[in-house]
Amino acid sequence: MKTERIITPLALTLLAAQPIGCTDSDTELASASASASASESESGTTNEGATTDEGEPGSSALVPAGSCESVEAKLELKLVQDMEARLLEQLDRAVLAANNPCEHWGEEEEEEEEEEEEEEASEYSGTNNQEADVDEADFVKNDGGHVYVLADGKFWVLDAWPADQAHTLSTFPIEGTPRRMYVHEDVAIIYSTIDGVWPGGYGNECTYGYDCDFTGDGSPLRITVLDISDRANPQRTRKLEFNGAYLNSRRVDMDVHTAMVFPDVEVPGLSYWPEQLPKSYCRDRRRSYTVPEIYELFEQLRLANVALIEQFPTSSLLPSVKDTRYGENGGQTSEGPISSCESMFLSPASDARGFLSLVSFEIGEEQPVAASTIISRPGAVYGTADSLYVAVRHRRPWGDDDWFPELGDAIDDATSVHRFALNPGGVAADYEASGVVKGRILNQFSMSEHEDVLRIATTSGHLPSPDVHSTISILEEQGPQLVELGRIDHLAPTEDIRSVRFRGDVGYVVTFKKTDPLFVLDLEHPAAPGVLGELKIPGYSTYMHPLGEDHLLTMGYDADDKGDFAYFQGIQLQVINVTDLSDPLLQHKEIIGTRGSTSEAATNHLGFTYFKARDLLAVPMTICEDGGGSQYGDFMTFSGLLVYHVTVDGGFTLLGGVPHEEPEMMGGWNSACGNWWTNSNSKVKRSVFMEDWVFSIAHDLVNVAQIDDLENPAVSIPLVGG
Repeated sequence: MKTERIITPLALTLLAAQPIGCTDSDTELASASASASASESESGTTNEGATTDEGEPGSSALVPAGSCESVEAKLELKLVQDMEARLLEQLDRAVLAANNPCEHWGEEEEEEEEEEEEEEASEYSGTNNQEADVDEADFVKNDGGHVYVLADGKFWVLDAWPADQAHTLSTFPIEGTPRRMYVHEDVAIIYSTIDGVWPGGYGNECTYGYDCDFTGDGSPLRITVLDISDRANPQRTRKLEFNGAYLNSRRVDMDVHTAMVFPDVEVPGLSYWPEQLPKSYCRDRRRSYTVPEIYELFEQLRLANVALIEQFPTSSLLPSVKDTRYGENGGQTSEGPISSCESMFLSPASDARGFLSLVSFEIGEEQPVAASTIISRPGAVYGTADSLYVAVRHRRPWGDDDWFPELGDAIDDATSVHRFALNPGGVAADYEASGVVKGRILNQFSMSEHEDVLRIATTSGHLPSPDVHSTISILEEQGPQLVELGRIDHLAPTEDIRSVRFRGDVGYVVTFKKTDPLFVLDLEHPAAPGVLGELKIPGYSTYMHPLGEDHLLTMGYDADDKGDFAYFQGIQLQVINVTDLSDPLLQHKEIIGTRGSTSEAATNHLGFTYFKARDLLAVPMTICEDGGGSQYGDFMTFSGLLVYHVTVDGGFTLLGGVPHEEPEMMGGWNSACGNWWTNSNSKVKRSVFMEDWVFSIAHDLVNVAQIDDLENPAVSIPLVGG
């Protein structure tokens, strides 16, 4: 798209500082400035007059695009803003170096890249979903008669009942790298990644956002749909290929809703340092430049970059899908955009320059996929039966004085939240509203919708700053905005959030610096939330699970108080009594291993299996013990699945462990014992209960053991070959 040249505040600053004639005439400057203002107004991106009054969008509210031209203009404007922000940083360094000629000028940043048996168990565990009746995708699924696993590039169907006769029934090769799936109504929906990782993509899943961000896996997405009505002979019925990456998803009844992100627009050839300037006077004896001359060189570079951005075909990056349906006559393929430009929504956020789409389709139906698309960065995803929320972290950009004016000048961390209303029957979700709160979100459990309001917990600042604190904000949809009704602010000063759980009108928040304060929150009145009670105990919980109506079953880490700080130690399980919300009590506690011990379940709730029907808990574990004074327990003593009997009265009773590594492989120092607490390394990833049997699942092996004889699996099923 070719537009009038964009003139921004940086451009005017550079031009005003030039001692010699400018490249553009005064007439061209006035024309371009007016064009840029008109473009911003058309795209709904100006921050002038931003307000939080009901019905009038503030800076966090999205606005309809209306046309492809508006979408392209918005992307172009954001590209220019990002380019100029980087250019300004380099300009400051150049001017500083000109006044201090023997100091380093700074380098340009580099880009990164018999008798009849029952067919099903009468009782069995399923996926540990956050919300009832809202399924979350995982690489293991179970229906009581079969266990489905993605491993070794294939979809595996295990005939799982009777458990002592479990075996591989069939496999189906999946193109790309299969990562997660849904299985429902004789259909498997499988997500796989293809074609490697985008430049700048991370390629890693972020489930616990303390040391990672919710960016998506950074690889183009393929969805394969299989008919598994004949479990021994799955048949491919559909393949969907996108130019975007998987962020998260939910299944509600027959509808699958997939949040996808698309790569940030990157224009090749942009430069951030004038080639005439030396990197350092001391290393490069080319002639020196005065400060006015430096301003002129940077303005010339800015104009060259703007020209490249104007010429870049942004329309080629619009979200699209290639849809292939398979039948008796082979495959029939159609291609096209997943959303029209007119239906897209634009974001005023200065760091949003990529697309985020919520793609919906109905299981078993063949109509084209439907989507709702906005311009936004990716974020944490939370879903109910009626809504899907995307919470995006933001950090105030350098020199951005108009950053979320709703929050005030003193706020540097923020989380914007977008709400989509889910529709049944494969119909596209409706984008409804957006809001912004102070602080950054930890993960999906930091959000909860209850009686038409959203509760969200965030932390402002970073340890060890004394200004760190947390906030619980209550938001209600009013027109196009999520408006704050009430707030608990400055919770746990000097500590940050490690886990959150909401249940009805009550919230539980765990923060940490040296001890584990569990705060009980009263959320019955959204306009006046408050703290009901507090419990301080060593360590911290990274996940909280309901154990009946009046207790919490938690998992996290023990801690060793060192005065001004505390070391994390072994894995910690707890039962906390919240019968009296004003006086929560630690009722039972179990410590597993020492520092270095790790569990997939500590930072990924899908690895945590609580089987309420039998009071059983299974957690993947790598147990490490102290081998001689090391800061880490560096001797691995167990790698597999631990199973506990857990009750409110009796606490934790260890029933045993299903091993996945031979004892002779564990002796001595082991690198798996040196992991950081947010980086799980346990070999076992998932588990499934079927009556008195447990399936312990790693990426290469499934061990099936009877509860009374966990150490001696009755069946081992390799997940290789097939």
